[in-house]
Amino acid sequence: MIKTSRTSRPLILASSLLASTMLLGGCASLGGGGGDGADTAYIARDVETLYFSAKDRLDRGNAPLAAALFDEVERQHPYSPWARRAQLMSAFSYYVGRDYNKSIASAQRFLSIHPGNKDAPYAYYLIGLSYYEQISDVTRDQKITEQALAALTEVNRRFPTTEYAADARLKLDLVNDHLAGKEMEIGRYYQRSGRWLAAQIRFQNVIDTYQTTSHAPEALYRLTESSLALGVPAEANKYAAVLGANYPGNEWYEKAYELIQDESPDA
Repeated sequence: MIKTSRTSRPLILASSLLASTMLLGGCASLGGGGGDGADTAYIARDVETLYFSAKDRLDRGNAPLAAALFDEVERQHPYSPWARRAQLMSAFSYYVGRDYNKSIASAQRFLSIHPGNKDAPYAYYLIGLSYYEQISDVTRDQKITEQALAALTEVNRRFPTTEYAADARLKLDLVNDHLAGKEMEIGRYYQRSGRWLAAQIRFQNVIDTYQTTSHAPEALYRLTESSLALGVPAEANKYAAVLGANYPGNEWYEKAYELIQDESPDA
């Protein structure tokens, strides 16, 4: 799984959303001290009490209940200034609670209603993070990884000078490395099966699409290997030369050089 430590950035950024709610109203008393069912049941409550009840649950680490209560703010008070903020805080609460699909859906809904809002960059960023956190091992299907790539690319495209984009670019490097790793994993499988041309296509894709990733040196070595197996030593020499020119002293270049010498000692 492609994971760095769970970033604290969403927590830091969302804290500004929480703090700014104080501009909308003073401290409200918290509603309903009962269980979760009593908290989320439809009981008409004033908007401040409901919002700060949700905030309290989030502060106390009950993100799922906080999300449900933020949703209730919008449900009960859809035209209140609090409703817009509650929509985004609902998405954030789902993210904190690791319910990433609901976080994505809530953030997308926020954007569909408030596309030009000042908090739109954060909503896009939250969508990207929610996909990113679901990236799985390279042995599994990488549809989520591709969605993370698209969402994080969108953050960088729309808001290139923001701190959201700066963090998105760091994650994009890791996402691309992960996708390259998947191509390598499939290519190596084809090689083991003797399907050299299919393997060649996968390794070439790494060079064409993910050439700045950590997998590029091995991909060039595997291309050398596959070319020899396919009976095209000139191609093998070409890939080995590119490997040597770009990664001199790399372990994969040393292996490629040895392979070329073993297979074509007069090359």
